[in-house]
Amino acid sequence: MLRKLDLLVGDVGALQVKLILLIGAPGVGKTSLLSAFGKHRNISVLNIGLELGSRLSAIPQKQRHLHANTILRELADQQAKDGILLVDNIELLFDRSLQLDPLDLLKRYAHAKRVVAVWPGELYSGRLSYAEMGHAEHQDYPIDGFVPFELQQ
Repeated sequence: MLRKLDLLVGDVGALQVKLILLIGAPGVGKTSLLSAFGKHRNISVLNIGLELGSRLSAIPQKQRHLHANTILRELADQQAKDGILLVDNIELLFDRSLQLDPLDLLKRYAHAKRVVAVWPGELYSGRLSYAEMGHAEHQDYPIDGFVPFELQQ
């Protein structure tokens, strides 16, 4: 799997949007694969939940949505190495109070650099989703503008 991901990261460099989403059931090894890839390439993984969460905690709740995008851009610029950004634990991006579109955000970063991110949802019937329908954070997207990398159990 590591070799396959390594080859794919090289291949997406020619695309306009260079986004690879690691998709699979919980416990299938998405985070482990991303970590192994990071070690292989000597690139640290950006833990959105930890890094963005700690920075936002110093900002009053009602103002966080005003700063989230800027903080994320700074974190992405600091973390990227050799034109590659590795991202995990993105669940915080789905918090409605931050007023972000997580997939669109990842796609925007992937115009300038190759981005490999762990997707905490699923790929089902040609759609990418996060959370179950009816849940406040539910998101549903068509499969375009990214390369799915599915991991099976």
